[in-house]
Amino acid sequence: MTTRLRAIAALLLVGALAGTAVVRARPASSTLVVALKPDKDPERMLGEREALAGFLGETLGREVEVIVPLSAAVILEGLAGGSIDLAYLSATEMLAAREAGSAEILLAGEIAGQPYYMSYWVALEDEPYTSVEDLRGRPVAFASRTSTSGYLIPHADLVRKGLLEPGADPEEFFGEGHVFYGTGYVSAVERVLSGRAEAAAVSYYVLDEGEHLSAAQRQRLKKVAEQGPVPTHVIAVRRTLPAAEKARLKTALEALNDPTRTALRDRVFTSKLVSVDEARHLSSLDESMRLTGKR
Repeated sequence: MTTRLRAIAALLLVGALAGTAVVRARPASSTLVVALKPDKDPERMLGEREALAGFLGETLGREVEVIVPLSAAVILEGLAGGSIDLAYLSATEMLAAREAGSAEILLAGEIAGQPYYMSYWVALEDEPYTSVEDLRGRPVAFASRTSTSGYLIPHADLVRKGLLEPGADPEEFFGEGHVFYGTGYVSAVERVLSGRAEAAAVSYYVLDEGEHLSAAQRQRLKKVAEQGPVPTHVIAVRRTLPAAEKARLKTALEALNDPTRTALRDRVFTSKLVSVDEARHLSSLDESMRLTGKR
């Protein structure tokens, strides 16, 4: 494994995989195996798995199994080993799969007409901060060490702005002991709401939409700065799958954009599915990995 691959894997895992289940290689069969990330309520995901398997099975005329492995790393192993054919991945995970030569982008999400979105720094509404420069020496919270919009992109933005040297730790700007890494967007924002951090790095939708925070919580917050672009999640297909099969899968998934099927599409993949140029889609991440010393 190259140094760059090890860095990406470290960013995704932040720990060993000991004790986690591994997707076992399966014998050749007509079953299509689709992997979804374990990032939602298990009961909700059970319904999504069944609905997606039913749609794809009927559309493709073959058996489809939708699984939810324990981690993104297990999904990447499955794509490389041939036990997973199709997977829903973050762009950072896709960068690792591309580097390993195990998968390629079939389709990507589109938000407001673009295959990307923005990362925000948010603070309490009554605080005086108007730019990320104002946060120098202040305690802040990143969503997690593995988050693209809640860590990698805002970290790289500090380097682009000349506030950090390439590869430097964010503590060199925010101060020793002033950087907290959460377990997701909400944990980072809660630190701001409780006064334990002055700002949090999160995805735009944490502030602009109502799924993660209550209306009362969002009213207490403001956007201090935005950075990006953050490439949207992708549907990755195993590179060794025959070209004709990839084409059939793409056509089947694009059918989810039909107005009669968008409810299922949005439950599973959250947004419209579109074709993208793979290298261009991942370019901002590739640069961010370099700027932050992750490769």
